[in-house]
Amino acid sequence: MGSLVSSLRRGGGTGEADPLSAEPSRVSSFHSSISWQIHFMISEASSQLMVIDFAASWCPPCKFMEPIVDAMASTFTDVDFAKIDVDELPDVAQEFKVQGMPTFVLVKKGKEVDRVVGAKKDELQEKIKKHRAPLPSSRLSFVMCCYAKTFEERSQAKSQVSRRRLDV
Repeated sequence: MGSLVSSLRRGGGTGEADPLSAEPSRVSSFHSSISWQIHFMISEASSQLMVIDFAASWCPPCKFMEPIVDAMASTFTDVDFAKIDVDELPDVAQEFKVQGMPTFVLVKKGKEVDRVVGAKKDELQEKIKKHRAPLPSSRLSFVMCCYAKTFEERSQAKSQVSRRRLDV
């Protein structure tokens, strides 16, 4: 039996499953203001990127983006994906100044860092890559050293990582 907070972190137990998929969606859907507020407060304390998908059930571009966002959530497992139906939670949509749909708001530590308005999957993917947390240097060093062919390349990779001269 899970705790109330862990249930709310997953969207109040409403990670809706794709009928064609055996696993539930990694996108947490919120249907009450209180569960959203608790989730948002928890995310404020984290440096994890959160992508908030503002959509509506009657919106064709939103329906088009739904499987794309589910796939992104499966790919970017270090990113928190949340979905808000603007008709169910208009106060949340208003708080984030949503004017068109779909709108994707990228948030880190409770602050908006970027936004994509419209069904622009490539732009959304690029902005997610831009704002997600970089690999810790120890993990980056391990990855780089695995791909280095010679001892000299491994040594260079380690020194670049330790001096943080790499753009990830």
